[in-house]
Amino acid sequence: MLLFGQLFQRVADLPGFDHGSYLAYLTPGVVVMTAMSTAGWSGTAIVQDLERGVMERTLASPVRRGALTLSSLLHQGFVTVVQTLILLGVAVLAGARFGGGAGGVAVLVACSVLLGAAFAALSDAIAVLVRQQEALIAVSQFLTLPLTFLSSVMLAPALMPSWVAAAARFNPVDWAAVAGRAALGSSASWSVVGPRGVLLLALAAVVALLARWTWTVQRRAA
Repeated sequence: MLLFGQLFQRVADLPGFDHGSYLAYLTPGVVVMTAMSTAGWSGTAIVQDLERGVMERTLASPVRRGALTLSSLLHQGFVTVVQTLILLGVAVLAGARFGGGAGGVAVLVACSVLLGAAFAALSDAIAVLVRQQEALIAVSQFLTLPLTFLSSVMLAPALMPSWVAAAARFNPVDWAAVAGRAALGSSASWSVVGPRGVLLLALAAVVALLARWTWTVQRRAA
């Protein structure tokens, strides 16, 4: 965040960029990008437990399969909250200012948690199905970079090629970044935050159900 904030700070001087400080603009994007990247590794714990035989003993116990998914998402949510607050603190120390106050921070945290939950659940689902660390890492990397660059994480839509700006509208990373940025602004735009928050919640719920379903598939295969 500090490196890119310094490297591209002159972007704020370009026509079409009307978001004030580039660091303040970049921070919500880095927060959601970090949440996605961290969540993409969630399934590695499952793969390791499967390889060591720990998961077989867990599955033989009375524990519900849904609890395995829920515990993973709760863990990821806690990690996301902590890293979001750290990144915001670093941004403030570096000179970024956010007019949205505590409410804006809460919205950004919530959007980051929902995005992280969606990607953690996807990572868990892939881990249960493929059972290979290499395949899980490959899928995570395949998704992370394209979704980052096909979003407004680093550049305002007005400065993007038109096709990238169009693609960003269907990108959950962009939903989280735009909603967090809108909430942190001095005049929060809830008409921007609301629909994107609902989309993120729906995405997280659907992928969590998918992750739960993969445990059923795994049990039948066993």
